[in-house]
Amino acid sequence: MIKVLSVSGSPVVNSSTDILLAETEQGIAEGIGSKSEVAVTIIKLNDLAYTPCQACGKAPSPDWCFFHDSLDTIYPLVAECDCLLFGSPVYFDSVSGQAKMFIDRCNCFRPYDFDGKHPEHRFIKLLPRKRPGGIVLVGGDEIGFESARRTVAGLFKWIEVVNCGVLKYASSDDRRSGTAQDDPSILRDARELGKKLAREILNAI
Repeated sequence: MIKVLSVSGSPVVNSSTDILLAETEQGIAEGIGSKSEVAVTIIKLNDLAYTPCQACGKAPSPDWCFFHDSLDTIYPLVAECDCLLFGSPVYFDSVSGQAKMFIDRCNCFRPYDFDGKHPEHRFIKLLPRKRPGGIVLVGGDEIGFESARRTVAGLFKWIEVVNCGVLKYASSDDRRSGTAQDDPSILRDARELGKKLAREILNAI
C-alpha cells in the first residue's frame, strides 16, 4: 500500500490549489497503475484547529508536541507517508497563514541541537527515511512565487522529503476561485508531476 499525503493550505473550497493537488494525486495513481494500491489522505488545514508554534526549545517526547490539538493525528501521517504533496496560495509573497502555522509546528520532527552541545534540548528524530514530494503554488503574479517556494522547500528538507517538482499557477483572474479547472495546460502539468512522483515512489520501494 502506497500512502500519499496531500496537504492544502488554501482556505477556499474548490480552490485552484485543491484542484491542482487533486490532479497531481490522479497522476500518481495513474503512474503507479496496477503495481500497487494507492491510498490518498487529503488534509485541508483550514478545517483544523491548532496552536501556532510557541518556540518551546525543548523536547516534547514521548509526545509529538507539547500542544495537543488537531495536529496530533496529522504528525503520524507526515512521518509514515510514502509521498507528500503540499499546496498553498501565495499571500504577500509567502504561503498562507494556515500553511505557515503548520510548517512551524513541524519543527518537532528533527533534533533541536544538531551539534550535541545541549542534550537536554535534543528532539528525537522521528522520520525513518526520505520520501519524494511535490509542491503546488497558486498566485496571481509569477514574481511572487519564489519566497513561497523556499518556505515549502525548507519544510521538505526538514522532514526528509525530496522535492521532485514545483507546480506554479498564476491565475488569470484572482477574484474568481478555481480558475485552474479551465486551464488544460496547468491540469496536464499537474498530472505529469504526479506521474514523475509515481516513478520516484516506485524507485524508492
